[in-house]
Amino acid sequence: MNKTVLITGSSRGIGAETARVYASHGYNVVINYLNSKDEAKKLSEEIKNNYKVEVLLSKCDISKEDEVEKMVEEIIAKFSKIDVLVNNAGIAIDTLYEDKTVENFRKTLDVNLIGTFLVSKYVGEYMIKQGQGSIVNVSSTNGIDTYYPMSLDYDASKAGVISLTHNMALEYSPNIRVNAVAPGWVNTDMNKELDDEFISEESQKILVNRFANPKEIANVIYFLGSEEASYINNAVIRVDGGFYV
Repeated sequence: MNKTVLITGSSRGIGAETARVYASHGYNVVINYLNSKDEAKKLSEEIKNNYKVEVLLSKCDISKEDEVEKMVEEIIAKFSKIDVLVNNAGIAIDTLYEDKTVENFRKTLDVNLIGTFLVSKYVGEYMIKQGQGSIVNVSSTNGIDTYYPMSLDYDASKAGVISLTHNMALEYSPNIRVNAVAPGWVNTDMNKELDDEFISEESQKILVNRFANPKEIANVIYFLGSEEASYINNAVIRVDGGFYV
């Protein structure tokens, strides 16, 4: 029987590449989305056409507990288990510091931090019953030491995800591993509005002199979630090309 992975925010970017990588290794894939229905459907068809796995599309606002509970119940009804959870969904609302609003801050925390908690809580209940599982949280180097005042709400949320990772690793030990990846700059839709001068300046701070491709992050996410990383737990892995502060 194929293993099953749930990847939140997986209709595009890092999430979509992560879905492809897991599918290529024989995992049934749950593609979670909120607004990107067309992209999610396209990815689903691509995976089903290229790999011998099943795909479930799940529209869910991960910041809303009732929707999360329903999503997890639907996954269990179809696949009976969830072997790997990748908490990838996230948003960034970049503005000048003086233009930041409470609404911006709350929305960012609701999705990036509370959403990660909620999905982990409901999936974790089933993983405990299964006696095994792996959770990979997608944080950011912004949550460690690469700070940008225009992104302070995002940075705070990603620091919170790292704290969640450590606490969840303690809570779910010994049978469920919980780790995090902390990507640096990645070529995704979230960063497509950056101007060329800024990209050039930031690339010069990276030892490999470029932004990552989403698949380069997805490969690390897959590794952490797989049995190949069976002795890695409570870790935060930087994937930033050697960014130096």
